[in-house]
Amino acid sequence: MILDVYEAVTSRRAVRGFIDRPVPRPVLERVLSGAAWAPSGSNLQPWRAYVVTGGPLAELKRRAGRRVASGDPWDEREYEMYPPTLKSPYRERRSAFGQERYSALGIEREDWEARQRAAAANWDCFGAPAALFCYIDRGMGRPQWSDVGMYLQTVMLLLRAEGLHSCPQMAWSVYRKTVAEILSPPDELILFCGMSIGFEDDSVGYARTGRAPLDETVTFVEG
Repeated sequence: MILDVYEAVTSRRAVRGFIDRPVPRPVLERVLSGAAWAPSGSNLQPWRAYVVTGGPLAELKRRAGRRVASGDPWDEREYEMYPPTLKSPYRERRSAFGQERYSALGIEREDWEARQRAAAANWDCFGAPAALFCYIDRGMGRPQWSDVGMYLQTVMLLLRAEGLHSCPQMAWSVYRKTVAEILSPPDELILFCGMSIGFEDDSVGYARTGRAPLDETVTFVEG
């Protein structure tokens, strides 16, 4: 499957429903070898990725599922996912995203229990047969965190070129201790996010979230 770069960018989205079809390891190796060429300041390459499939992923899902079912508190956060107070227009964009997502699932705004069940699907990787967990060294600064973002975007675009979909999940950071039980990462690493990887389940409904008009996010300064 060969995609135009623009097609890869516009067809990439957070897929939250996968079929139980294994992703061949050579495909994952090809994607991650290509993603290694993502840019990073002074070529630090500050990312550390773990790819989990098969029995280890099934065990991780089981352990996370037990925590969800028992109401076990989340692990303390090692970074803030979002500022405590979002100002406009970011607050409205986040609210619109939530409304679109849950509406596509037929979940009413007031149905907190159904929303919780939908959120819990994160820790089953939405049924995906492969997952990537991306870490960064604690000593790295904001520029290196942005490098990790560019790496992850490169991974997701290359997955599209292979006919695969993905869902980046910062949600895994609140179950980081459970992830560490399976992966045994060095103490100096912080879990930034997980990423579910696989073939999309076309039967799962979704709403494609829009993007802000260009003039809201881009300013042309011309001579």
